[in-house]
Amino acid sequence: MQARMLFILITLSLDMIGIGIIIPSLPDILKKFIADPELATQSFGYFISIYAIMQFLASPLLGAISDWKGRRPVLLVSLLMAGIDYLVMAFAPNLTILFAGRVLAGLTGANFTVAMAYISDVSNDENRAKNFGLSGAAFGLGFIIGPAIGGWLGGIDPHYPFLVAAVMNLLNFAFGLFILPESLPKEKRRVFTKNQINPFKSLGKLLGNKELLVFFLIHFCLQLAGQTHPSIWSLYTHSRFEWSPSQIGASLAVVGIMSALTQGFLTPKIIAFLGEKKTVVFGALGNSFGFLFFGLANQGWMIYLLLIITSIFWTAGPALQSLISKQVPPSEQGELQGSLFSLTSLASILCPVISTQAFAYFSHQNTLGIKLPGAPYFFAFIVAFTAFTLAVKAKEKQSL
Repeated sequence: MQARMLFILITLSLDMIGIGIIIPSLPDILKKFIADPELATQSFGYFISIYAIMQFLASPLLGAISDWKGRRPVLLVSLLMAGIDYLVMAFAPNLTILFAGRVLAGLTGANFTVAMAYISDVSNDENRAKNFGLSGAAFGLGFIIGPAIGGWLGGIDPHYPFLVAAVMNLLNFAFGLFILPESLPKEKRRVFTKNQINPFKSLGKLLGNKELLVFFLIHFCLQLAGQTHPSIWSLYTHSRFEWSPSQIGASLAVVGIMSALTQGFLTPKIIAFLGEKKTVVFGALGNSFGFLFFGLANQGWMIYLLLIITSIFWTAGPALQSLISKQVPPSEQGELQGSLFSLTSLASILCPVISTQAFAYFSHQNTLGIKLPGAPYFFAFIVAFTAFTLAVKAKEKQSL
């Protein structure tokens, strides 16, 4: 593998490590500042959402700047700032500083946009789906390393995971400083305009494209459903199965292992066999029923079995990403990836709030008198099944 692709994959892994490394110990950190369990549950959702809000706002800006100045400087600066930010959160003396650090983490985490544009720059039609599959594997690796380290170190001291995340980002910055070449030639760059930094205008431009609208709707639905796991996993497994931080970390590591195996190894084979369009359709259907069964599971071992079975359907993401990227020229890849990531961030804003509020309501005494801790996953089932319905209709009309 070329050093440049290795760097990009490491960067993508670090984005997921930054999320996963704090999930196992985050409930304990919040309890240090908040005594009310229900308020702590709701704050957990807000803490995850604020990260996504900042990514939503920053991703079009970083994408546009990378279309203008190149991918390399944006990636390197974001890694440097991420390293500094995790140091700030590690020593946060109160909840305000902790949330402020999460705001900065969201800004730097938007480098996902630029990393995906870099992959598109260096890919061709023959290896595009494979490369996007590798990006999924990188996310999976991040979910292996992040929760495993977070669960282990968080059990010793909840601040240690932040320090490790800081060191990882700073080391990757140093690595990229020496080995990362620019992927976007000057002749393919475009002039920076103010309209490009407005996430709503950028989204409006793409959503106004009737040919691509169905792609974006499917992408949003899959992302909204998919965010249920990181939004509720710690709270759900701790409450329903009494899992400890180390057990939560171990289970998330299994998520990462299956993601790495599926998207890094199986994705090219499945797409070669079914084609990108059918992979999206069957992946959306499999994901939807996977969420349904996650909500119905009443034993901890069932969670592991479901993770193994449903992981094969995670190939829908890279297949859809490849289909969308083919529709846009190189000079607009940064804006495209920024807008796609804005959709992902929007899903990441909404899902934690919806999931944690639903979980808090249905896990405690409520006005309906119904205890339904799997409610967040039932919501995810409906959303993912909507993506499947859209994909089927689009395929029938030959637009997908």
